[in-house]
Amino acid sequence: MVGFDPGSQGVPLSPQEAAFAGSAAGMVTRALVSPFDVLKIRFQLQIESVSSKMPEGKYKGLFQASRCILSEEGISAFWKGHIPAQLLSICFGAVQFTSFEVLTKLVHNSTPFDSQTSGVHFICGGLAAVSATVACQPLDMLRTRFAAQGEPKVYRSLRHAVWTMWRSEGVLTFYRGLSPTLIAVFPYAGLQFSFYNVFKKLLAPPPNAGQSGGGNWRSLVCGGGAGMISKTVTYPFDLFKKRLQVGGFESARVTFGQVQFNDKLHVQSRGSNVP
Repeated sequence: MVGFDPGSQGVPLSPQEAAFAGSAAGMVTRALVSPFDVLKIRFQLQIESVSSKMPEGKYKGLFQASRCILSEEGISAFWKGHIPAQLLSICFGAVQFTSFEVLTKLVHNSTPFDSQTSGVHFICGGLAAVSATVACQPLDMLRTRFAAQGEPKVYRSLRHAVWTMWRSEGVLTFYRGLSPTLIAVFPYAGLQFSFYNVFKKLLAPPPNAGQSGGGNWRSLVCGGGAGMISKTVTYPFDLFKKRLQVGGFESARVTFGQVQFNDKLHVQSRGSNVP
């Protein structure tokens, strides 16, 4: 069970163990879903509609976009920005799970509330995600920039990206999109932890069934269901964040379609010169 559980028969996780578990889970998950994340970012940043019925956009659907990226940029493009993405997953998972364990234990020891209720998981999960977001936002910014750029690359390496962004846009650019992220991450993580808790209880085997198999599959189903619900509810804020994070980066995206420069009303179409 995620979070501090006073009724657990085993030894409860220490903050260090929770940090390691969260980091390892985030690292493996990021490696597996990176291609879908790249596609999601490309879709989010396309001003034109993502539809085969409206052909003015570069990307028209999941399979068409996959073929397009593969033919133009190669298979490695699906893992663009993988280093900052992995650092983001490791950092975010460590801070989030450690904070969640500490907060649920604090609630159990300092309040009359049960640390395993869905309401406690919602509040503690949201607070844990907020702390992780503030700590890891620069890595999220770097991840978005790498996934957004096409060929030829604007940023040659992680070090080059950090130096270029710092010199040309200032240190605050690493926190672009923080406001909508914080607005979204609290309900997102809160719903994720609370729904995971609900699903785990619903799918738990009967008390008289003993220790049956399938625990890992139940965790997978519960985590997937909780993530799908929470992401659907808070997805618009993720779109706002991505659009803010590529502000000032529009010249690197003119080959993908229309881009809006400096938040002004005029747009620059594919293939034209940057004003």
